[in-house]
Amino acid sequence: MGKKLTIVIPCYNEKDSLMEILDKINNCPIKNKEIIIVDDMSTDGTREMLRETVEPMVDKVIYHEVNTGKGGALKTGFAAATGDVVIIQDADMEYDPNEYPRVVNPIARGEAKVVYGSRFLRQRAKGYLANRLANKGLTLLSNIMTGQRLTDMETCYKAFEREVIQSIDIEEKRFGFEPEITAKITKMGIKIKEVPISYYPRSNEEGKKIGISDGFRALHCIWHYSR
Repeated sequence: MGKKLTIVIPCYNEKDSLMEILDKINNCPIKNKEIIIVDDMSTDGTREMLRETVEPMVDKVIYHEVNTGKGGALKTGFAAATGDVVIIQDADMEYDPNEYPRVVNPIARGEAKVVYGSRFLRQRAKGYLANRLANKGLTLLSNIMTGQRLTDMETCYKAFEREVIQSIDIEEKRFGFEPEITAKITKMGIKIKEVPISYYPRSNEEGKKIGISDGFRALHCIWHYSR
């Protein structure tokens, strides 16, 4: 890909996986890239590791002084991006950076402005059944409200033309970001393209942070931002 890719990593208490995911990012097929980490006031030693070890390895580390949630961290990271294309990368090991080309190449080729990497497109679903059912339900409701035809609205791997994502005012602080951004992209008249990606789900014990309250908030966001 000739265009520059910005990778935005929202980070909260990920000291056990951060170095491994950074190693994968540094060895991914895309060489022209910018890595931005936004630490959302981590309390487990991640912050200290970023200052002592990680800062020289990446382009920018931005430190929040107040925990704002994933949506807040992404808003900060998007504003700092300088690449032609921007992709979200969680700081855990659920998504594989080797698949960046699959997600961002349709944008680089001018075939799409926004691409979502679907965990459920043409492959066997993984992860907890309750989480999968909730995701399918939220994606269906989002599709009804927006007219998109997505299979995985809640995916981490979302890629955007930088001008598109920087033009959107992100209001949601936590995981309500997913339906919010989908609705606002739709209101811009943009059709979201999906491509299949791999997925390696982690358990709640391993640090998964989405809870029941986030599901109810997502329902509210689908209705609120799609009106």
